[in-house]
Amino acid sequence: MKQASGNSKKDQLKWWQLSLLGVAGTIGTGYFLGSGLAISIGGPGVLLVYILAAAGTYIVFDALSRMTAEHPEQGSFRTYAKQAFGNWAGFGSGWVYWFSELLIMGSQLTALSIFSRFWFPAVPMWIFAAGYGAVSLIIVFFGNKGFDRVENVLAVIKMAAILMFLVLAAALLAGWIGGFKYTPKLPLGTAALFPSGGTGLWSAFIFAFYAYGGIEVLGIMSYRLRKPEEAPKAGKVMLLALVSVYVLSIGLAVTMVPLSAFNPKESPFVLALRSDRLDFVPHLFNGVLIIAGFSTMTASLYAITSMMNTLAEEGDAPRVLARKWKDKYPVNALGAIAAGLLAAIVMALLLPGKVYEYITTAAGLMILYNWAFILLSSGRLLQTGKRNGIKRWSGLVLIGAAVTGTLFHALSRPGFYISLLIVSLIALSDFIVQRVKKKHEVNSSSGQLHGDKQRTEYEVLPDGPKFRITGIRRSKSKI
Repeated sequence: MKQASGNSKKDQLKWWQLSLLGVAGTIGTGYFLGSGLAISIGGPGVLLVYILAAAGTYIVFDALSRMTAEHPEQGSFRTYAKQAFGNWAGFGSGWVYWFSELLIMGSQLTALSIFSRFWFPAVPMWIFAAGYGAVSLIIVFFGNKGFDRVENVLAVIKMAAILMFLVLAAALLAGWIGGFKYTPKLPLGTAALFPSGGTGLWSAFIFAFYAYGGIEVLGIMSYRLRKPEEAPKAGKVMLLALVSVYVLSIGLAVTMVPLSAFNPKESPFVLALRSDRLDFVPHLFNGVLIIAGFSTMTASLYAITSMMNTLAEEGDAPRVLARKWKDKYPVNALGAIAAGLLAAIVMALLLPGKVYEYITTAAGLMILYNWAFILLSSGRLLQTGKRNGIKRWSGLVLIGAAVTGTLFHALSRPGFYISLLIVSLIALSDFIVQRVKKKHEVNSSSGQLHGDKQRTEYEVLPDGPKFRITGIRRSKSKI
């Protein structure tokens, strides 16, 4: 088993630490806020698509973790795509992921700003977005140690908040706490479960997948495992925890709150706990929402910083972005990312009404495009039997269903077009970069052949070589 180079022992992780980091990088506003958007579009029946999305996510992570176990790489899925299909695939996979995470960060910044205005309604959104972005950049700037500590603490806080929701929800349903705003009602029957029909459920599929976005961070950090072969275990534990929490908590929310009350601007869990005797809950959960969003945003920043370094080192991004201040701090890469965050903040100012829905949809789609790359790469690199082939194609079908579902709802359709525009720009850049690389390789080969010819001509001179040819190591043997 080959351990990735450049990974010091003190930075190595145990499998349960990787699982915890995966939870921290996954449970964010996609769950705490995006689930409300999914419920309002698809109705209580979205529980079904959350389970299907979990199955699709597991298939993707299973493929990624098996590739990681066989050959750990810091570039993770981007490197595997390159090995499977060539340089164009490595470029495309890396940049699709980079932009997907940048969009996620923009989505999180927008959500964080919305949550913060709950307490400070007079403060402009861009001030909050800029502040959270700056703090996240500082955390990643100081490297793995600071990132791990912060994310582990935030993961514990988020899990504690979810546990608190489950306990309080059970107490409200049992009648131990009075003053409940809504009358609980279990949605039964087709009309209650699927008020928008199959099309609504199909359209909500993308937001269910988005709630599991984060497994790529596990893939990127898997090379830091002490035992890379334990990557599948870390992923299974993480996904089992996530699907249990998601189904149970969303199931309680749709039982406790009428469908008409769900909206994209409020967490369904805050709505579910509204009670005259629980005045503290909106404030408490607002703090938790900020912690959750900040945590996943920081995890995304860590991931795209690592990806930027890999792209730059391998010539798929300007090499200057791989340079580090004092050989430790990725100032150049973070500077480029900060520029992208600034663009996201400007977008939030220009489209404050629907920016969360648009960016969230586009980010979810970009994630799924990259997951499709992972599955296709595994088909080339792993020795797969019939069973694994069926799993792989099942995953691709689920991903395809989520992607096409965005075309059937007004809130998600603009995000689909945004994702297509970004992919088109990446494809065009990929085409140009590969042509330039090929031309450079041809010129280099031609120059080398020309140099070899010159060396041969000099070596046949009877008086020995008269000139030194730079860049060619000459033989000392005499003629």
